[in-house]
Amino acid sequence: IARAQLASAVSNAGGLGVIEPSSGELDVVRGEIEKMRELTDRPFGVNIAQAFVRDPSIVEFVVGQGVRLVTTSAGSPMKYTASLKAAGATVFHVVPTLAAALKAIEAGVDGLVVEGGEGGGFKNPRDLPIVAAGGITDGPSMAAAFALGADAVQMGTRMVSALESPVHDNWKQAILAATDTGTVMLNRHTSPALRALRTGRTEALEFSDDNAMAQFGNPTDLYFGGDMESAIPLSGQVAGRIDEILPVQEIIDRTVAGFTATIERLGAGVL
Repeated sequence: IARAQLASAVSNAGGLGVIEPSSGELDVVRGEIEKMRELTDRPFGVNIAQAFVRDPSIVEFVVGQGVRLVTTSAGSPMKYTASLKAAGATVFHVVPTLAAALKAIEAGVDGLVVEGGEGGGFKNPRDLPIVAAGGITDGPSMAAAFALGADAVQMGTRMVSALESPVHDNWKQAILAATDTGTVMLNRHTSPALRALRTGRTEALEFSDDNAMAQFGNPTDLYFGGDMESAIPLSGQVAGRIDEILPVQEIIDRTVAGFTATIERLGAGVL
């Protein structure tokens, strides 16, 4: 999903589009990075999801494409940070806890993406930039994250449902149809914990003691084939608050406008 079509729209709209190489399809990703440079002259980055990367040359690949901003996730910040920074890249690491954040700082990262159940951010002794993730879908949720110390926000589910997102319309419509209880938490007693849309497959796995990853299914049939029962449709709780498919530019414009209106209202009404 995180390839040139969607990522360039995010960059052109004033955000930072991110490309994935973690699928291992490096020849395809190389072409997507070339497309990015054709579709936008704005900054963009690459995310290395370490749990899915099997190629030990991933750092050389990313740096060799001229990418200078990298986010790393799903693994230890000690694994790639030093080599990426030695090659001149700026590195942000995704963290779910304070302990993980401190470990990432020790590894020498340049910033943090702080991912939680509802989003939010915090400061730390080195005062690195904090990008809040999880539960961010509009201006008020962005304002809430900033009130807790974030310097920026990251959107996942909101961008999956965007007009430029390449996922099948069935998945986008499932996000629109989701209610406030439309997601489930899987692997409550094992790892990794997963939040996903409520479907027949995920409801059957919700309270199972078995690791849901063993029954994840075929994501390609889900993402691009539209078969909502073929795999686990990962999604944030904000699916219950998304009710229209919008272009990325409109999503970002509305979010920034709503953010400004929220902080102005709070400033005038509270102070």
